[in-house]
Amino acid sequence: MMRKTSLTALTTSVCSLALILSGCGSSNNANNDNNPQAGSTTDAIISVFGSEPAKPLIPSNTNEVGGGNPLDMLFSKLVRFDDKGKPVNDIAKEIKPNADMTKYTITIKDGWKFTDGTPVTASSFTKAWSWGANAANGQLSSSFFNPIKGFDDLQASGVDPSAQLSGLKVLDDHTFTVELNAPSSTFPILVGYTSYAPLPEVFYKDTKAFGEKPVSVGPYKFKSWEHNKSIVLVKNPDYQGDIKVKNGGLEFRNYTDPTAAYADVQSGNLDVMDTIPTSALKTYMSDQSVQAKSEPGSVFQYITIPSAMNHFKEDEEGRLRRQAISMSIDRQKIIDKVLAGTAKPATDFIAPPIPGYSASLKGGDVLKYNPKKAKELWTKANAISPWAPNDSFKMAYNSDGGHKDIYDAIANSIKNSLGIDAAGSPIPTFSEFNGNITRRTFAANGMAFRTGWQPDYPSPEDYLKPKFASSSAGGHGSNHGDYKNRQVDDLLNQAAAAKSTDAANKVFQQAEEILLKDLPTIPLYYANSKGVAAKGIHGFAFTWKGTPVYPDLTK
Repeated sequence: MMRKTSLTALTTSVCSLALILSGCGSSNNANNDNNPQAGSTTDAIISVFGSEPAKPLIPSNTNEVGGGNPLDMLFSKLVRFDDKGKPVNDIAKEIKPNADMTKYTITIKDGWKFTDGTPVTASSFTKAWSWGANAANGQLSSSFFNPIKGFDDLQASGVDPSAQLSGLKVLDDHTFTVELNAPSSTFPILVGYTSYAPLPEVFYKDTKAFGEKPVSVGPYKFKSWEHNKSIVLVKNPDYQGDIKVKNGGLEFRNYTDPTAAYADVQSGNLDVMDTIPTSALKTYMSDQSVQAKSEPGSVFQYITIPSAMNHFKEDEEGRLRRQAISMSIDRQKIIDKVLAGTAKPATDFIAPPIPGYSASLKGGDVLKYNPKKAKELWTKANAISPWAPNDSFKMAYNSDGGHKDIYDAIANSIKNSLGIDAAGSPIPTFSEFNGNITRRTFAANGMAFRTGWQPDYPSPEDYLKPKFASSSAGGHGSNHGDYKNRQVDDLLNQAAAAKSTDAANKVFQQAEEILLKDLPTIPLYYANSKGVAAKGIHGFAFTWKGTPVYPDLTK
């Protein structure tokens, strides 16, 4: 998952924040038309690049693209984001705030049904959100529910797994209210995230079985999952929303090697791929055997350094070493030489397409290549606690994502700048890699690790809160380095309560300036949305967050 006069300009072209999603009409995908391309079929299954999900297919327990991309096609939410990132009503008929944005009244449309034929009701949302927020159920994305009143109660030890969020009240089958812990202008956007999907009653009878064969409510429905091979979805004939599905279904093929996937696209054995192996980056745009695309994107790449890692803790030595590591990396050279120019060096913690991005934050120099300054900072850190001659700065990455050349180049840049040993440490599959992050294995072994972020909803909040809020640490979200800073937490809450984009962005940027000092992650670059499609594929384009517009694909 993942990624403006109201909180984001992506919303205000339709209506103001107070009215967004309350009487605003829905819109179709930007690339939709009435008919598919001449000669293409509407019943073909489109094969697309994927990876084995790290977890069962449960919306609140998925925070990576292997499971997240299929789930986005399976589950509609209250709102969805069109291909340009604009939120529009989906299941919601109206989301109406009170005067200070501490309470929302939500009305859902009639007629929506899950793929087992049962109706979508107000309780389909309130029960699902409460279950996802409940610590007893151990959901990876539980922290996304922390704005709702009663979240802290559900985090208590020994809580009943079926306990409900006290801030949720069902008024009737089509209406419920949400009481928040604090004012939030971003809540109407947050509910478009996958974790906020509704769930049918059958889910609670056997959650394990559901995760293997989900009953959904989106433009596609589940057909099969052959582990470590593929997930197949087919068009949902009972879908009530506005997305026009032009194909018969999607087959997410789970590759462990992007080079093999690229070769399959070249030969016509794979239809669409939304990543490029480093070996093909310099040539794929001119490759006559494929359709190629590259455009500025919203996906962000970092190095996460666990707060518990020796020499890198949240203290003076740790800050000096993190800053030194950051300034020892020649981002532009790596982008030019390894990524063939398909990225932009990071200047903050928010990608350029998102309002709030800045290239001129106070303290931003720490993201610029400066080997002399990096060496000075490293020497200061050694005066506090010496770095032993046999110590090594190790960075784990998943081999199946095509990251080897990138991390070899990063390691060489660190070595040359600081005169220390540095190395990439490959993990065979993303599933295993993600498991090590979740279990804090890398932290226990004194290793940093690769982190990529695909936004979940189009707001600066989504780049900052999931990754850096204290509530997202400890396995409750995507703060995998377990960074905690009360000042950052307070600023994120203040930004959410702001009543204008400009006011919110100023506060978000204050939080970023603290992050630039602490560097819980080392921002590397903003990756282009890039990929290839086989010849004969129509409708190949990217969404605002860098995924293919899957429903538009035909062949």
